[in-house]
Amino acid sequence: MTDESPVYTAVGREMARHYSVNHSAKEYVTYGGFKHSNTAENFFSIFKRGVIGTYHHMSEAHLGRYCREFDCRYNTRDMNDGERAALILTGTIGKRLTYRRTDAIAA
Repeated sequence: MTDESPVYTAVGREMARHYSVNHSAKEYVTYGGFKHSNTAENFFSIFKRGVIGTYHHMSEAHLGRYCREFDCRYNTRDMNDGERAALILTGTIGKRLTYRRTDAIAA
C-alpha cells in the first residue's frame, strides 16, 4: 500500500500485489478492496517519534535492529507491558545474548 508518489513505481513492480491511493485527488481509501496507506503512515510516524525523541541518531550499521524494535513495539501495541515483556523474553530461551556474532570466524 502506497500513495501515488513515483518513488514507489519500481517497488510496486517487485511486489506480488501493490495498491496505491491518489492523495492528490483527495482519495484516501479505495472501497473496491478497501485499500489505504494509513497503517504504514501510522507505523512510520511512531518510528519517526522514536528517532527524534529517544535515539536522536541511528547508525546505519544497526538500522535493522532499530526497525525490528519498532516492529515489535507496533505489533504488540495492544498488549500491556507485562505481556509484552513475557513475549520478548520467550525469544531469548536457549540463546546467548552477545553484541558480536558467536559463529563468526576470528580474524
